[in-house]
Amino acid sequence: MSPITVFVRTLLKTSAIFIGFVSIMLHPSLEWTSTAPRATSATTDVWRGVRVTAGQSPREGAVDALVAALKDSDAGVRRQAAAALGEIGNARAVTGLMEALKDADTDVRTHALSALGEIGDRRASAAIAPLLKDSSPAIRSRAASALGELGDRTAVDPLIAAIRDPNADVRRHVISALGELNDERALPALTAAMKDEDTAVRRAAIAAIAEIGGDDNIHGPHPHPHPHPHPNPNPNPNPNPNPNPNPRLQEH
Repeated sequence: MSPITVFVRTLLKTSAIFIGFVSIMLHPSLEWTSTAPRATSATTDVWRGVRVTAGQSPREGAVDALVAALKDSDAGVRRQAAAALGEIGNARAVTGLMEALKDADTDVRTHALSALGEIGDRRASAAIAPLLKDSSPAIRSRAASALGELGDRTAVDPLIAAIRDPNADVRRHVISALGELNDERALPALTAAMKDEDTAVRRAAIAAIAEIGGDDNIHGPHPHPHPHPHPNPNPNPNPNPNPNPNPRLQEH
């Protein structure tokens, strides 16, 4: 192929790309889609599913790209994508992160749980609660923490059921989550947890009870609103003041 032919073909391709770009700018309803042949790698298949709409904001496009990365063939990429979505905190990612809770990699599931807790969308509660029975103690602990962060009281019963977990660290996270949810239904289980064999669990139970009891005022009002009443206060605490406190300095 002669140099002139190569130059002409390159020019034609460049012109086509420019015309396509101008068309999209003039017609925002158009979508950018790939027409390249389908590749065989799993990673390429994931990215082929990403569709960037011309009317979409850059932030939304970035979130959607990160959600797509949750299905990357590399577990490290999936973990990093989940962590990034948690930092961004956009609710667009909730559905994708709930799907990531089924990931084969424990660390990916842990990062997805953390991200859902940070986003705080209560739609995720139903997907997180079953993980209180996961085989991994790390997953069970993080699931409990995420439920506490979401603040959805429908999670109270699953958390109460998990308060007898064989792992002490899991029990501690479960108890802390119950304290955050601030529901009186947890008080009997928390009271029983004060007899736990693990010191940290007992401390967590006391803190959770205080957190719930403080808001709901289970102790009632203080019996002495003014512990030291003074019914007849003396405006002058010293009725016979000495004008010269140091007698040695008196004039002779």
